[in-house]
Amino acid sequence: MMEQVPPGRILPVDVDEVTPIELGPGVHVRMLPGMPGIRTWVIDLAPGAEWPGLDVHETYGEAYFVVSGELIEDDRTHGPGTYVAFGPRTSHRPRTETGVRVFGFNYDVPA
Repeated sequence: MMEQVPPGRILPVDVDEVTPIELGPGVHVRMLPGMPGIRTWVIDLAPGAEWPGLDVHETYGEAYFVVSGELIEDDRTHGPGTYVAFGPRTSHRPRTETGVRVFGFNYDVPA
């Protein structure tokens, strides 16, 4: 896991220099510095890739912002500039036909 940004500090990061972790075929995650209670990441899905399993949010929320490409959730396609938020007790399994990059935020504090 990437470090947290210390109080009083600014921490610039070149996202493409962060080593990606492969979660499944064509699914790569880069963990970024976060804040207490928030984990921040970048996820890249190659064209035709799908999240390796159902992503369940039992207690905490999650959100993502589409930077490039298109992400498909059920029957909805989200393009660049779209922000999607998930509350507790939700689940999803995103996929893409075009390839996509999203910035994601996992909230580790109860809603």
